[in-house]
Amino acid sequence: MVSHNSDGGRQDDRHESRDQRLDRNWTELLQELRVTQTGVQILAGFLLTLPFQARFAGLPPFERGIYLVTVLLSCVATILLVAPVAVHRALFRRHEKDRLVDAADRLARAGLGALGLSLTGVVTLVFSVVLGRWEGIVAGSALLVAIVAFWVVIPLRLRRVLPPAP
Repeated sequence: MVSHNSDGGRQDDRHESRDQRLDRNWTELLQELRVTQTGVQILAGFLLTLPFQARFAGLPPFERGIYLVTVLLSCVATILLVAPVAVHRALFRRHEKDRLVDAADRLARAGLGALGLSLTGVVTLVFSVVLGRWEGIVAGSALLVAIVAFWVVIPLRLRRVLPPAP
């Protein structure tokens, strides 16, 4: 819990040890990964069924290319978002929670990037098939701008505005 002291500064009321903080950070990161892993796995599963649809065979090369890149991106996102489990297994009982949390954080950030690009590809593909190539490019570009705004710009602005916790 964070409160404000009399001079307007922030102070941490948790009074937790370094190990407790690392445990809390790890638990919070796992919760975030559970949400993203489910979404990216559903997306990848959906993408993997598309070639078995009758209409898929008639897709022009542009849409097939978008599809293949999107499948790869969703698989990369899945790999990156599940990778913290492998890191945890490698560092288990080695008293390296700080390295684990740092590595998992980096993997989660990269996984979110791959997920954002994968979502962009899906929207580009769907709009391209339904409305046309340029409409797909516009829709995918608009979604990419929204992802960058909500997943990068706004969080970084909030981080800059709020002073770091002690």
